[in-house]
Amino acid sequence: MKIYDIFGYSFNAIKLRKLRAGLTTLGVIIGITAIVALLSITQGLQANITDQFNQGLSANSLIIVPGGGDSSQGDGLNVGLGSGADSSGFNLYLNYTAEIENLSPDIDSALAIIQRSGYVETGSLSRRVTIYGVDFDTYSQVYSAFSVATGTIPINHQESTVVVGNRITDPRQNGSQFVVPGNDMNIFWLNATTLPPVNETYTAQVSGVLDAVGGFSIGGGPSDTGVYIPLSKAESFFGTDTCEMIIVTLVNSDKDTVANVENLIKEYFSGQVSVVSPTALQSVLKSIFDTIQLFLVGIAAISLLVAGVGIMNIMIVSLIERTREIGILKALGMKNRTVLAIFLGESVIIGLMGAIIGIICGWVLANITATVLASGVFGGGGNFAITPLLTLEVFLGALGFGVGVSVIFALYPAWRASKLKPVDALRYA
Repeated sequence: MKIYDIFGYSFNAIKLRKLRAGLTTLGVIIGITAIVALLSITQGLQANITDQFNQGLSANSLIIVPGGGDSSQGDGLNVGLGSGADSSGFNLYLNYTAEIENLSPDIDSALAIIQRSGYVETGSLSRRVTIYGVDFDTYSQVYSAFSVATGTIPINHQESTVVVGNRITDPRQNGSQFVVPGNDMNIFWLNATTLPPVNETYTAQVSGVLDAVGGFSIGGGPSDTGVYIPLSKAESFFGTDTCEMIIVTLVNSDKDTVANVENLIKEYFSGQVSVVSPTALQSVLKSIFDTIQLFLVGIAAISLLVAGVGIMNIMIVSLIERTREIGILKALGMKNRTVLAIFLGESVIIGLMGAIIGIICGWVLANITATVLASGVFGGGGNFAITPLLTLEVFLGALGFGVGVSVIFALYPAWRASKLKPVDALRYA
């Protein structure tokens, strides 16, 4: 028989047993849906973070934070996401920027960042924020994402001005405008260095509202929920001359230059600081996401294995029911390999239909999940924006996985069918 005839015969056999074939296909659909949905979300999240890296720190930058250690073994992730904590007691001081800039001609500039948790009030808006004290001119040069949607970025000597993240003015992302340039805003910070703790506050005028950058702050970079005040004001407001991190920009992104300056900084501070490059952070994140994706695929694949067992079971039952039919076909001259091809053809059709429907359902489920997360239904203020990403690799992988599992689990029943003797099959009641 020709391949067309084999698949036509297999498809007719499936149509005669619609309910059974439908339930068998459902197992494949569920497995492929889970795989596609999970991978689309994780790849979309990875692309989101990578995009923010590209918008933020460039390859010719270094992040310095207090605390020694091998940043390649995990500290880099905390630094990159702005959550590094140091228990060594070593502090970075604001005046270190001038010293760092003089360390090497390969260093272009050094930017100190003061970072505190606080909250803001204006009109009917009151919310927790992260307050950043930065040099606006240098900060905008280091982070390309530090650009305003409305208003302007002030010069540093205007201490009564402030720049706010996009989610400050539009917390629900529905077009509402709680804050516009020109509005006054009360900024609060809980000073726990005294007992009892005191709420420090000052009133500033909003100078600009940033473009939306997403839900993550990379390496002290712009955030949708950040409030940015001049560095000199942060120094007096927080009563400190220390900073949480220093961003160093280099004259080029050559690997040797980056490595030499990194070692130079570590030696200068006697190993009391961690120095991380954006490239290293991306490598750490990629490794983490690859592990997560492998883990998620493994979990989702369990449902496909269950579906495979179901396919084998259905095929064996089908073999028993069609024993006389197989005997007649063989008595008429059908070869063993043709019988084998017919049964495998059925499994290919089931796997192909299940995979295609599963890919569509998985893509829809991924988008629904991303929308729900972004809406803030489960908390977090709806600041978890993800755009699911269905790559060609995932599409072809899911298609091949669905068909492959179906064929593998159908091999034994198909082999048994091909080995039936016509005389024994015709005697079967």
